Amino acid sequence: MVRNVMRNKSLYIYLSVTALVLVFFGVFLWVSNDSEANSKEVELTDSDANNPDLIVNGIHVRTGLVEGEGLTEVITNCTTCHSSKLIIQNRMGTEQWNATIRWMQETQGLWDLGENQDIIVDYLTTNYPTFKKGRRAALTDIEWYPLDSK
Repeated sequence: MVRNVMRNKSLYIYLSVTALVLVFFGVFLWVSNDSEANSKEVELTDSDANNPDLIVNGIHVRTGLVEGEGLTEVITNCTTCHSSKLIIQNRMGTEQWNATIRWMQETQGLWDLGENQDIIVDYLTTNYPTFKKGRRAALTDIEWYPLDSK
């Protein structure tokens, strides 16, 4: 009798876990199929792959940069030395970008950008602005108290 109860209990646990796994994967597949249906995928032809200026859905395909005024200047002057991913991940304001450009000119051999500097900084601050929100501010003036371990 006890053996049958234990066997039934094990069977119920096994069936419950299996059902949960199946539900999880079903939801996962449903969500991934739904997001694929909503995404705007574009098939590129061989001639498109050879086009270095191709823009699809507002993104410059070769670099991943956002289409906008100043894109050409950024590609010409910035991606000559480093990856566009470095540009995309660094979000700064006007002062910070100008300071970074000065630093690159003083220490990294970047040439004088002339009138292009304003165009480049405007492009960067417009399309890759500083984040409005980030990590929460550090906790300050906290009165810590000991926890009772009862």
